[in-house]
Amino acid sequence: MQVVSTIAELRARLADEPRIAFVPTMGNLHEGHLNLVRLARENGSCVVASIFVNPLQFGPNEDFDKYPRTLEADCAKLRGLADVVFAPTVNEMYPSQQTVFVEPPAIASDLDGAVRPGHFRGMLTVVLKLLNIVQPQIALFGKKDYQQLHLIRHMVAQLNLPARIVGGETVRATDGLALSSRNQYLDEAQRAEAGFLYRVLQEMRSAIIRGERDFEQLRQRKVETLSARGWSVDYVAVRNQSDLLPASAVISGRAQRNLVILAAARLGNTRLLDNVEVSLAD
Repeated sequence: MQVVSTIAELRARLADEPRIAFVPTMGNLHEGHLNLVRLARENGSCVVASIFVNPLQFGPNEDFDKYPRTLEADCAKLRGLADVVFAPTVNEMYPSQQTVFVEPPAIASDLDGAVRPGHFRGMLTVVLKLLNIVQPQIALFGKKDYQQLHLIRHMVAQLNLPARIVGGETVRATDGLALSSRNQYLDEAQRAEAGFLYRVLQEMRSAIIRGERDFEQLRQRKVETLSARGWSVDYVAVRNQSDLLPASAVISGRAQRNLVILAAARLGNTRLLDNVEVSLAD
């Protein structure tokens, strides 16, 4: 496995590779990331993983400086799975002040975008830069960050990029907690509670499959349940998978039968993100 830190090195290494599968990460890798890398191996002859903590997607009060940087440990985990690790510095990715950005669609201002203004603008900009640098045939992103995956797919389609975007299923702990680099910030009591968020989403999924169609009332009940247990809820929402717009109580047509329930909530200072898909039978 080769570790490179400059764009020139990376392009020279990949110049003759016929099928590149790419997994962009911000490092501090866990099994969810490694699952994406294994999936990349099934889809490409050369697997590239990037490790870059992108300052553009962090707000002024977010944890850019505190975000864990564990390059040596990450490379040890990737050895035997990836062929190339691209670990650029901030100056390599942004040699001058970034003044050209990807302007995301309106849905980027909803859900996570409402809580983290500018986040998706910065995320899409760095993903576009990385796709241009690596030039992969396939790029893989986790479904845990569902809105992010939706926006990346939208950008790739709108800008006619040649990469095929694949979403990897969320990897979970035994209690259902979606694996995340931020889980390490949970104390013992919070970690014991954290799996409850997934249980709430599963309960909502079951209610919708059974015929519940008052999505607003269902959502509000679950927000109250979480709040009563000490969670600070940013949002719980039932949306269409296709466009992430609010799901209609009148389910008509195949597209509207594919829903997703999304949630973001905090335990203490740790913000947890999760979702479950719902496909209704005809």
